[in-house]
Amino acid sequence: MSYTITSKFRLSLDKPLRLGIIGGGQLGKMIAQEAYRMGLSVVILDPTKDCPASKLADEHIVADFDNEDAIIELAKRSDILTYEIELANAFILSRLEREGYRVAPSSYTLNIIQDKLIQRKILKENNIPVPRFEEVNSRDTLLAALDKLGYPAILKARRGSYDGRGNFVIRDKNDIDTALYFIANKPSFLEEFVNYSKEVSIMVARNVSNSIATFPLVENIHRDSILYLTLAPAKVDEKIKEEAENIANKCMNILKGAGIFGIEMFVNDRILVNEIAPRPHNSGHYSIEACDISQFEMHIRAILDLPLHNPKLLTAAAMVNILGDLSHVKYVIEGIDHALTLPNVRIHIYGKKESKKGRKLGHITALADSVEEAASKAERARSMIRIVGA
Repeated sequence: MSYTITSKFRLSLDKPLRLGIIGGGQLGKMIAQEAYRMGLSVVILDPTKDCPASKLADEHIVADFDNEDAIIELAKRSDILTYEIELANAFILSRLEREGYRVAPSSYTLNIIQDKLIQRKILKENNIPVPRFEEVNSRDTLLAALDKLGYPAILKARRGSYDGRGNFVIRDKNDIDTALYFIANKPSFLEEFVNYSKEVSIMVARNVSNSIATFPLVENIHRDSILYLTLAPAKVDEKIKEEAENIANKCMNILKGAGIFGIEMFVNDRILVNEIAPRPHNSGHYSIEACDISQFEMHIRAILDLPLHNPKLLTAAAMVNILGDLSHVKYVIEGIDHALTLPNVRIHIYGKKESKKGRKLGHITALADSVEEAASKAERARSMIRIVGA
């Protein structure tokens, strides 16, 4: 039998395709690791000279994430631009797109994601279930919004916040003055306080050809508004899993972005979309060991318009973050040798030079026959590790 192979994607090893990444944190590092495995070269832009991805990158442009000249220079040195942080300059990326540069996810997508109020409005307009919300910018609008949503309610900064930063809970009328100070310093919106039974998330990818692939739904447990533990798969019924996947697919068609997205959701008697991240996500790290394709390879496939397929969960897994507990200009990590005595435990250290309280310094993934066993093993491994000043 004879056949002909035609391909629109060609990879030159003499002149590798150059992937430009805005951001050189742990997500940039793990994207770069997959990029090199797939034969690409990497250029990063990050303001920190010794950021986690700097040891891997072929080139490192040291500049702020939104620096106009630096982003233009990154584009000139790259064949395609992506980002691992939402602080990238959407305006400049839009101009570069008009000039013919490839950006994925697109500046259109980033512009929506960067402003949480705009994100909420667009999702609501497209019949995606979200918590009730009201725009607030004065005492009168705040009081009117509280009359509608009731107490408690959450003020959320529209831009530049994550891991619970930029949120303020209004519990009663005694918090009004503090809330007004919050609004004066951060353009905000008010959101209803959702009493959810579980917080879940789903990684979903879309390529330029509009092929969509979804990872398994996972359950997330937070401490002090920072992700502590991810359980894969989430222990919810099939109806919830199906609904979450359908919502994720709709979100991808609305946002029209090529790449991988992390979609956080609240679960109670219904599903509500909390936030969307247009990049690899902390809750998707389990996929490196537990799935037949990681979120990082899926991101690269999606932005290069390569084939996508729904990932298969090979085993139950739990991922626990290694967070700094104190601030140390220099620190050492102890106990890795003890943690690795546990079977099917993998430890990822990001290489950040300074430890701060709540800062993500690494993560542990444990594999097991059940979610409960994986969670117990992951937490046991984490208990063996200490962050101490050097």
